[in-house]
Amino acid sequence: MNLPNPLIPGFNPDPSIVKVGSDYYLATSTFEYLPGIPVYHSTDLVNWARIGHVVDREGQLDSRDVPTLGGAWAPTIRFHNGLFYVAVTDAMARGTLVFTAKDPAGPWSDGLAIEGAIGIDQDLAWDDDGMAYMTYSGLDTVTGNMGEHGGILQVRVDLEAGKALEEPRSVWSGTGLMFPEAPHLYKRGDYWYLMIAEGGTERGHSVSIARGTSPAGPFESNPANPILSARSTDRPIQNTGHGDLVETPDGGWAMVLLGMRPKGMTRAFSALGRETFITPVTWVDDWPVAEPVILNPREGGAFEDDFADAELDGGWIAVRRFPGAFASTEKVPGRLTLTSDGTKLDDARPAFLGRRQQYQVETIAALVDVEGASASESGSGGLAVRYDEAHHYSIETDGTTLTARARISSIEQTWTHPAPAGPVELRIETREPNPDNAIGSLSSDTIALQAVVDGQPVTLAELDGRYLSAETAASFTGRVAGVFASAGTVAFDWFRSEGREPR
Repeated sequence: MNLPNPLIPGFNPDPSIVKVGSDYYLATSTFEYLPGIPVYHSTDLVNWARIGHVVDREGQLDSRDVPTLGGAWAPTIRFHNGLFYVAVTDAMARGTLVFTAKDPAGPWSDGLAIEGAIGIDQDLAWDDDGMAYMTYSGLDTVTGNMGEHGGILQVRVDLEAGKALEEPRSVWSGTGLMFPEAPHLYKRGDYWYLMIAEGGTERGHSVSIARGTSPAGPFESNPANPILSARSTDRPIQNTGHGDLVETPDGGWAMVLLGMRPKGMTRAFSALGRETFITPVTWVDDWPVAEPVILNPREGGAFEDDFADAELDGGWIAVRRFPGAFASTEKVPGRLTLTSDGTKLDDARPAFLGRRQQYQVETIAALVDVEGASASESGSGGLAVRYDEAHHYSIETDGTTLTARARISSIEQTWTHPAPAGPVELRIETREPNPDNAIGSLSSDTIALQAVVDGQPVTLAELDGRYLSAETAASFTGRVAGVFASAGTVAFDWFRSEGREPR
């Protein structure tokens, strides 16, 4: 099969996949963003559509006060006896949760907390008698951190009562690399296979596997481990790991996994964060053999929203609260209005509505009216590219002044220009770095903050994109680009994005 890679571009880490009949369903991590845990659907493993979210209402996750890196970690999606399951960690909040749905598009349940299974990266599997096994990365008894020395733990669970039926037991600790995590348990032929990630989610990331004749082990390590890794290679896709196996439509096998596309002369900066990739798998002597992950990007694409619908498009996400808390397309029909509660982009819950950046070269634009619904509700707002509350670039207007701003950890810089009267078009362009500039060529990209004044684009600032990358921000997410309000109510007539891959 000629599979695209990335399979699902942009901030879509920790993929898990399940095949039900001829349909495929895939879920990814969302951390502090809401709605949480998108569910994608495909019938050919090539073309994917987002059909909903597991977390689409208050109470399912306790995300309001989680720190950066908290929230929805590493979902596993499975199907058993007519019901879809998602097991996930609500990190720094509710803990181990299991959601269920008859339809993967939703609605999903409120989420059942599982007592006695404290860890991360929960997997679900059922034996031939219907007993449910939860396998996960356990608490490190040496450092108190998840995964590093804790190994892979397992319990049998009662999914109706929400509790473990036994004390957790260690089933495998991998090959000795740090952070054994992301376990998935499968039955194929005479064997049960336990596949895990090791080495951390950075450049040392890898996939290893073991097998046994019982879902509870003991498990024999594959002599060829790791079966997949890009470490110490010059491959364009790095950090490959956290995989999940699935049968392909033609009867073969594949692995979906996370990876990153570092750019720059030293290939050190990954602007889009961790994305979903796929690679073929064959079986030799009852062991899976994974091929190296090949870059095969899709053609460029575009998105436009004129906010004509009463409900927002499902691709919009917000930080630690749902978009409806501050965003509306009904207050002024045909316009998006954002109402600030005084929070800024530096705050934990900004009035920021964004979309995952999907292409390495991308332009976003919006028509911004700071008078919002009326002159009495005038405010300030604009466009932003965000990694987290300490790493973001923005351009905004208050009707008098255009302000471009860069926030990089504890460093901040601004640039100003007089604002034109009335609504103004703002743009943020993500460009390829200039190869003739020695410093610029080290970066992942260049980000230009612009406004259209008297019919001409005016660039207020050109910024180094490497400071909005996974390696610099150290977040588990990726770039999210969109609109925000920093004061009062701001209206947006339309939003557009257009992107492509580097030439």
